[in-house]
Amino acid sequence: MDAQVSYAFHSERKLHPEKFKNQLVNQSTYAKLGCTQGWFAASVFHPSSKNVAQLAKVKIMKKHGQWQDLHIPQSIRSIICLNLPSFSGGLNPWGTPSGRKKNERDLTAPYVDDGLLEVVGFRDAWHGLVLLAPKGHGTRLAQAHRIRFEFHKGAADHTYMRIDGEPWKQPLPKDDDAVVVEISHLGQVNMLATQNCRSKSVNDVSSSTSHHNGEEDDDFSDEDDSRAEPEFRKFGAADTFRIPDEIDISQLS
Repeated sequence: MDAQVSYAFHSERKLHPEKFKNQLVNQSTYAKLGCTQGWFAASVFHPSSKNVAQLAKVKIMKKHGQWQDLHIPQSIRSIICLNLPSFSGGLNPWGTPSGRKKNERDLTAPYVDDGLLEVVGFRDAWHGLVLLAPKGHGTRLAQAHRIRFEFHKGAADHTYMRIDGEPWKQPLPKDDDAVVVEISHLGQVNMLATQNCRSKSVNDVSSSTSHHNGEEDDDFSDEDDSRAEPEFRKFGAADTFRIPDEIDISQLS
C-alpha cells in the first residue's frame, strides 16, 4: 500500500522534477497520490484476489533453522516489516502489546537489539489511519528473526515494495518460476541516543519497566479491545535524530 504510493510519487518526481520544489508541494502531491491510488476504497480498486495471502506464501523463522508458515488473514493487503519502533515519520505500527498478548501470542515490545523483526498487516488506508490515534497500531502478525515471501504465478504480474523509503515495482512470475524475497537480521552497531529515545534495548532495565507500566491491551485490528493510557506520538522526525539543546554543535569534531 505505502510502497505503491511512494513508487507513484518517485516516478512523478523523476518525470517532472520542476514541480517538486518545496516540502509543502511534496506533501500535498504525496497526499493526492495516496487518495487516487484507491486505497481508501480498497474493496473496489484492490480486490481480495490480489491480497497478500493470494500473492505469496509467507514463512517466518522464530527459532533458528526452523521455518514455519505464517497465516495471513484474507483481508490483509499490505505488510510492514520493522526492526525499530518508527515508521513513516515517527509512527509506531507495532505499538506495545499488553501482558495478555505477550502470554497468549508470545509477543514482546519492539526492542531494537533483540534480533527480531516485527511483522504488521493493514487492510486499507482507513486501517492505516489508526496510527494517528494515541494507541493505534496495525494487525500484529508475528515477530521473527527472518521472514520469507514466496511469490508464484497468480492474480498479479507485479507488486510494490519499499525498503527504507526507496520503492520499486517488483515483477512476479508469469510461469512456473518463483520470486523469493527474504528479510533477515544481519547485525547491529552501537548508536548514540538521547535519554528519552523511543527505541529501547532488551537489556535496558528502564525500558522493560516503562513498557510494563505503559502496556496496551488494545488493538485497532480485528482482535483486541482498548484500555491503555494514551501514548505520546510525535509526528515528523523522531527524537533520536535531534541534537540536544545543551550540546554546542560548534564543539563537535
